[in-house]
Amino acid sequence: MTRSRIRAFLCAMVVVMVPVPAVLAPPSALVVASSATLAMAAALTRWPYRGITLARAASAVTVVSFAVALVYQGRHQFVGLWLPVEMGALLLLLGRVVRRTPGWQAAMIGASLGVAVTFELPLRLTLRMPNPTAETSILVCLMSFFPVAVVAGVALYLRSLDDRRVRAVAQARRSQRLDVARDLHDFVAHEVTGIVLEAQAAQLADQDPEQARALAVRIEEAGLRALASMDHMVSALRDPDDRAAAEPPPTRVYGLADLPDLVGRFSATGGIPAEFHLAEELTGDRSGDPDRDPKSDPKSDPKSDPRSGPNGGRPEDPADETAGTLPREIESTVYAVVLEALTNVRRHAPSATRVLVSTVRAAGPALEVSVIDDGGAAGTGAFMAWRGEADGDRRDRPEALTGKDRHGGGTGLIGLAERVEALGGTLTTGRHGKGWRVRAVLPVPNARRF
Repeated sequence: MTRSRIRAFLCAMVVVMVPVPAVLAPPSALVVASSATLAMAAALTRWPYRGITLARAASAVTVVSFAVALVYQGRHQFVGLWLPVEMGALLLLLGRVVRRTPGWQAAMIGASLGVAVTFELPLRLTLRMPNPTAETSILVCLMSFFPVAVVAGVALYLRSLDDRRVRAVAQARRSQRLDVARDLHDFVAHEVTGIVLEAQAAQLADQDPEQARALAVRIEEAGLRALASMDHMVSALRDPDDRAAAEPPPTRVYGLADLPDLVGRFSATGGIPAEFHLAEELTGDRSGDPDRDPKSDPKSDPKSDPRSGPNGGRPEDPADETAGTLPREIESTVYAVVLEALTNVRRHAPSATRVLVSTVRAAGPALEVSVIDDGGAAGTGAFMAWRGEADGDRRDRPEALTGKDRHGGGTGLIGLAERVEALGGTLTTGRHGKGWRVRAVLPVPNARRF
């Protein structure tokens, strides 16, 4: 026999035993016995039952209890016999109503039950006693009010805990949905955008077998990265009971050390040259400031940079040296800012001829990251479609290769702004010459080596 069946059997036995003394009493005793039996049955039954809710059952019990007080004409001894049973059942029912039913039902039905326990049941007894006095009735009512207040207070406290638990679960689910949406937008959508861009670019001109093979390799790598991101998210959404509790979720946290590879993949797959600069310190002339003209500063030329690699590429080690000295939240946010900015350059500024990604140490201490595109020949700039300009203002601008009829998304910068602000930083976007700039400044707390 299961636990629920045992509980149901014991409750049924208690309810059946309530009216048993009425067998030896006059017929009038059945009136108070039936009221007590009904109250006990409603208090011990698991509601809803066969379409009957707890609120309806409690309302019916309250009406019957008041009706018995009006129609009973028997001796007060029988009232006193079943009074503790009915009062205990009504108190239990009061607690369940206040805790479980909706707000207005809990207030109305709970108040009715409280009045029944505080006034109706005591007066049903005292008014039928020989030589009843007002002092006795008032004293009994005051004594009955104390358990009503205790039960109602405990029920309200438990109700507040239940509401807090429900809100916490809802907030956790919402946070999980936002995390999944952010990962889908930051990683999967980025890789899929690259795949679509490669496939559409391949249709513009004939390619020799070597170029076609290289294109297929890049599409395969982007697809594998998208699948890996999907696997990570699916693993994070699995029921924790399905895997060992000690097994950590197989998530991948990207940071500063991954920025050179990200920029390199963008240049290789998008056809837009992109450069990455990591300034080691904030100099007096702000050589790493994205507000300067990159062409006027010799340090912006990778070939003239003494920290450049042997082939004039990006610096070999600065990103790897800085990576790990910052909190993981800072590094992952910086990566997300760069990823979102580059993705939007692909979508909204396909004619851009140069993209500059730079990180600068700022006072505070803080880390400043910026992504700037030159807008291309037409001066489109990134994010014009995101800004919602009228069609007449964009009729002379080329459409992104990802498709002009694509709808949805559009929450990347909003989510990034919230993410940056949660870390105490700022995210600004706007025109920069003929192009567009995305700039984020993140404070670095307790930075020892930064």
